[in-house]
Amino acid sequence: MTLCSRLLINTILHEFNESIYSGHLLEARTLEKVNNCAWWPSWRKETIEYCHTCDRCQKANRSTGKKFGLVIHIQRTKFPSQVVHMDCVTALPPSGDKSYNSCLVIGDRYSKTHIFLPCHNDDTSMDTALLPWSRVISHTGFFGTKLSFSTAYHPQTYALAEIMIETLEDMIRRFCAYGLEFKDSDCFTHDWCTLIPELELAYKTSVHSSTGQTAAMLEKGWNPRLSEDTLRKDLIDINPTASMFKMMLDKVKHHAKKSMNDTFDCAKQKWDKSHRVPDFKAGDLVLVSTLNFNNIKGPNKLKDSYVGPVVIVALHGTHSVQVELSGELENKHPTFPVNLINLINQLTKNCFL
Repeated sequence: MTLCSRLLINTILHEFNESIYSGHLLEARTLEKVNNCAWWPSWRKETIEYCHTCDRCQKANRSTGKKFGLVIHIQRTKFPSQVVHMDCVTALPPSGDKSYNSCLVIGDRYSKTHIFLPCHNDDTSMDTALLPWSRVISHTGFFGTKLSFSTAYHPQTYALAEIMIETLEDMIRRFCAYGLEFKDSDCFTHDWCTLIPELELAYKTSVHSSTGQTAAMLEKGWNPRLSEDTLRKDLIDINPTASMFKMMLDKVKHHAKKSMNDTFDCAKQKWDKSHRVPDFKAGDLVLVSTLNFNNIKGPNKLKDSYVGPVVIVALHGTHSVQVELSGELENKHPTFPVNLINLINQLTKNCFL
């Protein structure tokens, strides 16, 4: 059937894409249905454009292509305690004489040294600031005044603190049994505070995958004495001179630096294969992912993958944008990482209206 009327063309496109009998399926199935039923000049181009600019499809469909945002280089550290990361493990069972239910994790990016400080979920900013003051300052000296906070909606920044939190939770879980109020022959307990010093020492004296060295070796140049060292009394005791010790420490740091650079380059290559460079600019109409929106009406299982369109107000670097939100989203934080943003496809002409 050859069509000449724009009204009939729009009706055909609506029936084969938007009606309940067509199910808002992809362009390939819509093209097949139109091809079996009708023809008009440039029917293929108009059908593809109709599917790409469908408002319901863009908001409801999940994004399956490459996401925006390539890996960018972070500040390279040259010595221990130059850059420090802090995050908290929360929702732990009450432990210790002060019923601690959280643990502050402080990590040095260079040496991968971590300090675990029990705290409370409801600690104020002053309470949190006093923890590193009482435990860390005496070892590292005063911190600088440059603070670097990550943005909202869980962007993937440097994951040293996040990975360490997972590791700490795993270590605590292996030695803690919920409900036991005593320590048995296998050292199981639910008082996790008593395990923190030993777990901190265990992590400092284990080889890190990205540096190829232990955290203690990079930080101090030697590993603390452990229980297994008593089994090595028959080994030759080596006491290096000051010059030899410095040469050994320089080689260790050089090897660790090269290993960290190789680790970053490998991770960047893997990440960039599935991501693309964002090309947003102020004034663009975009859709925002609902991944972190929990207050949208209706069941979460059936909520749209994206909401919008919204206008980009400003760009913050290359990996985050600020948009203008309104309605039920007005109270949300307006800055989003680019992997949660999608360009909206708009009609080039009003022929489908």
